[in-house]
Order: sequence, then structure tokens, then C-alpha cells
Amino acid sequence: MDVRNMPAPMKRVVHLGTRSYGRLTAPGRMIPSFLICGGQRCGTTSMYRALAAHPVVLKAVLHKGVHYFDTSYERGPSWYKAHFPMVRRGAKVAERYGVPVQTFESSPYYMYHPQAAARIAVDLPNARLLVLVRDPVERAYSQHHHEVARGFETERDFGAALALEPARLHRQEERLAADPSYYSFAHQHHAYRARGEYARYLGMMAQHVGRERIHVVESERFFTEPEEVYDEVCAFLGLPTYLERPPFERHNARPRQADMDPGLRRELSDYYQSHDEALARWLSRTPVWRRT
Repeated sequence: MDVRNMPAPMKRVVHLGTRSYGRLTAPGRMIPSFLICGGQRCGTTSMYRALAAHPVVLKAVLHKGVHYFDTSYERGPSWYKAHFPMVRRGAKVAERYGVPVQTFESSPYYMYHPQAAARIAVDLPNARLLVLVRDPVERAYSQHHHEVARGFETERDFGAALALEPARLHRQEERLAADPSYYSFAHQHHAYRARGEYARYLGMMAQHVGRERIHVVESERFFTEPEEVYDEVCAFLGLPTYLERPPFERHNARPRQADMDPGLRRELSDYYQSHDEALARWLSRTPVWRRT
């Protein structure tokens, strides 16, 4: 029976047993050579599936997002390694294709958690970080719909949720930075406007891991020019592109929301102007959404 189709209680038992076995076999497991770190609601699921289909890439064992470096760091390295394939499995794939095998995971909150980048720098000193960005206005609106659908947001009006954001996030980033054990539900789920300040988060990540280890992709380009963007990502990750490309689909993405209040859309677009200009220095060009 496919684990994805199991009832929730049975699925939890299977996951618990797998992790327990994984901890016991942690010394013989692979560690990620790259991570998809963000951003939230920016096409990370589509990128994850495209890379997971690469012949010499092995994905995390149970699910795409481990959330170790943000909300589960206290569980320790053996718990983290339990999520990844066995070294011997990777060796078999490497022997078949004649190139090194890589494994990875995708936890979009890594980009935003104040402690994540420093932890990654220590525990995965050679890992490369892949970040996706999109029109921050659409991203914020999409996140709000997503959080409402998941039951994590009780304010169904987007404008009202934006108005609540400053109070909800007051000093949360400071507390997360100061206390490794602190968790903030609001910081993870209610930072709609803040999450689109991409250059700020990229700059903080670069301070810890180095700018050369971070590759930024506009999701709009990935969905309209998937082959070209995929080849660029593979080159960054050191993955061969002469092997067969996967089929490209759009996953977990909502279309542009025409029902957003026009005044609010303009206000947000104006707010992000300086942030998009800072992002342009990372992309070496004006972001796609500012060109139209």
C-alpha cells in the first residue's frame, strides 16, 4: 500500500518506525549536497519534483520538507540523517551513471528563520542553496489563501491580515534569533508582507554561507522557460544536463488573483519597489514582474 494513501494514524506509525530505523542507520546515510530553502509560495514544490526526477538525485526518504534547520534542530543530526537514502543505494546509482549522486530536501522556511543559515553553514559546509522568488504581491496573496485553507489563518480578509501583521510579528524575529528553543507560529505562518523582502533574507543567508553558494530563480521564468532554467540550476548544482530532462509541470501554484483590491495591489507594489531593486542586484537584471 502506498504510504501517501494510508489513513493518517497508520501513516504516523509508519513514519515513526522509519525514522527510528533511520536513526539507527544514520552513519550509513547520505547528507544533502543542496537544499531548496525558499521562498514560500514561490514554486518550490515544482522545482523539488523536477530535481527529484533527475537520474542521479535521490530525494529525502519520507517527505520533501524535513524542517530540521528551522523548527526541529533540537532533534539532532542523527534524526536529520534518518530522512535520507543509504550511502550504498547512492553508490549503486553512481555506478550505473558514472557520476556522483546527490540528495536534498526542500524546506522553504529555512530562508526566513533567523537561525537556519548559521546552522546550515556549520552542519552542511559545502551544501548549495537554491532559492525561488516570484512577484511578491502575488506571493503574499497566495500565502494568505494557503494559510486560510490549511486552517492556520482565521482572518479571511487579506487586507485585514496585512494590517494585523506588525502586531503579530512584533519582536518575533528578535526572539527567534536570541533563543534557539523559541518557536513563533506567527513568524512561520503570518508574515505575508515580510516574506517578499527577498534581498534582505538573501543577504543574511550570504553572511553565513557565502553568496557563491546561493542560486536565485524567478519562478515566473521557471514556469515559462523550464528547460533553460532547469539547465541553469543543474549547472549550479554540478548535475549533468546530458541526461534526460523530466517532464515539467506546475504544482501547488495558484493563478494570478484578479479579485485582489486594486488599491491594495498598488500599495503593495509600491512597498516592494525598493526591495525589488535590491533583488535586481542578485539577479543581475530587473525582476520579471517589474518588466511588465
